[in-house]
Amino acid sequence: MQKTKHSVIEDVFALISAGLFVAFGVYLFQSQDLMVGGAAGLALLGTYAVDMDFGVLFFLINLPFYTLAWTQISKRFTINTFISVTTVSVLTEQIPAFVDISHVNPIFAAVFGGILIGVGMLMMFRHSSSLGGVGIMAFYLQQRFNIRAGTFQLTVDSCILLSALFFIEWPLVLISILAAFCLNMVISLNHRPERYFPGEGEAASKKDEVKRAENQPDSALDNNLNSALDSELRAQNG
Repeated sequence: MQKTKHSVIEDVFALISAGLFVAFGVYLFQSQDLMVGGAAGLALLGTYAVDMDFGVLFFLINLPFYTLAWTQISKRFTINTFISVTTVSVLTEQIPAFVDISHVNPIFAAVFGGILIGVGMLMMFRHSSSLGGVGIMAFYLQQRFNIRAGTFQLTVDSCILLSALFFIEWPLVLISILAAFCLNMVISLNHRPERYFPGEGEAASKKDEVKRAENQPDSALDNNLNSALDSELRAQNG
């Protein structure tokens, strides 16, 4: 199946909509003092460890990821990610002026907020974007090495939340882990190109079969040569 490139209007509308989903999810988290994952979580942890503002830490943490996105993924992806991050930053500050939550159950905030952020990130992925930071790495690993974005992000977020035990109360950390699980389940179950674009999966399978046939050793010498080449390629790609 041939992919159709989204128009600029489609991208902008989708990224703003996704930003609203994410911003409201973050708002729910903040209302209950819940922890978040990704680069934002790293920045929050950093504010406990060093005397530096969250905004400065968040900017510094994202710098190498933007470089990765620009050089290894695409310029369009980097620009769209910048739009997404900016949209979320602005909307997160503006939502309290329009919404006032006097009471919300922490578990509900974790589950619903995690799902909202997951849906928002899924929309961003579908429009060649992310929330920056770990999201960029997750997108890159899925596109390059077929490592599921949700699985990778869940692993990173779990490490961040476990580290939060040194700084915040453990009940809030447990609830935050539930939020991270819900968020990443949305991404892991839905961000699977081989399921929604079967042609790509079939093409990839045929390509793998051709490679296996071409690399089939005919003798012990060929086998040793192939092993040496594989080792060299892994070293170059490492």
